[in-house]
Amino acid sequence: MHDVFSSIQNLMKIDSIHIDNNIFRLHYKATMFILVAFSLLITQRQYFGDPIDCLVEGVDQNIMDTYCWIHYTHTIPSLTGGVTGLDVAHPGVASDAIPGQKVKLEVKHHKYYQWVALFLYLQALMFYIPRYLWKMWEGGKVKMLVTDLHSPILDEDAKMTRKKMLVSYFRINLNKQNLYMFKFIFCEILNFINIIGQIYFTDRFLGYEFTTYGSRVVDFSEQQLGSRHDPMDEVFPKVAKCTFTKFGASATREKFDGLCVLPLNVVSEKIFIFLWFWFIIVAVFSAVGLVYRSITFVPAVRRILLRVRSRLSTGDTVEYIADKCAIGDWFFLYQLAKNMDPLIYKEFINELAYDLQGKSA
Repeated sequence: MHDVFSSIQNLMKIDSIHIDNNIFRLHYKATMFILVAFSLLITQRQYFGDPIDCLVEGVDQNIMDTYCWIHYTHTIPSLTGGVTGLDVAHPGVASDAIPGQKVKLEVKHHKYYQWVALFLYLQALMFYIPRYLWKMWEGGKVKMLVTDLHSPILDEDAKMTRKKMLVSYFRINLNKQNLYMFKFIFCEILNFINIIGQIYFTDRFLGYEFTTYGSRVVDFSEQQLGSRHDPMDEVFPKVAKCTFTKFGASATREKFDGLCVLPLNVVSEKIFIFLWFWFIIVAVFSAVGLVYRSITFVPAVRRILLRVRSRLSTGDTVEYIADKCAIGDWFFLYQLAKNMDPLIYKEFINELAYDLQGKSA
């Protein structure tokens, strides 16, 4: 599997300049990497064999495999917990009608399996959209302004020139950077909307089984062996039925019921149980991130956060700058602090305070 992960390892490459935060990166780096890896993994036939193998008499196997893959297979959900070999041939696989009665059991059709790889890949793209928008709107501003200032080893003349330019830029754009922050907040909200949307669309994709899938699997693992009804057999059956109809020699319709083995469902069930937990974790962290962002609208909180980031500077200096700055200016200073050497950032803060005092005088 090394070839699968080596082809996408660049997705996890750490950027030298950070224009977002860890929760943001949880979406477009970690989650995107996981989804692309799963999408590629599920297409590797050398590990899992053919995606479907059907057994039926009277129909060529290759034709039956192709037909059942293109169309669908089906199981009977109410018989998923039946005793294999006694009540059912396999979990959920039995006759559609109860012997001696005319009642037909509810049949569940499975059409999703041919789209799993594409669905996961499209999900990965959706997780990158907020990052793409923010990167486009940010326009490389932070990278341009902090070039070389992240390293403590810097020529003194070059350092003074860069700091002077940075102070000048900040003074000119003072109280004009709120839009910069609001665009970032919009992308954070978009991240949260996307993760909730992905949970909903995955639920629809799996026939409205996803939202309760994880909790049912957890309950199943806690039950006693022998009395357990595996919910994964309902959502991802390993064996299912497929019905093929053709015309015989006398133009009469002939119906063939085949048993189809779905090896990929062994992988799919593990993928989606992992995604169930992962999506919930990402959604919780995203919600916490939005709560944190709303708290930063309180001036006292911004002062504390800026003081923490500017820990090498004196408290009075930081307080003075925080009082002069609008919320967008504070956010921009916070961005700079993440990408500058602490000692250089301290010097920048001191020079900025001195410059703003001169301006106010």
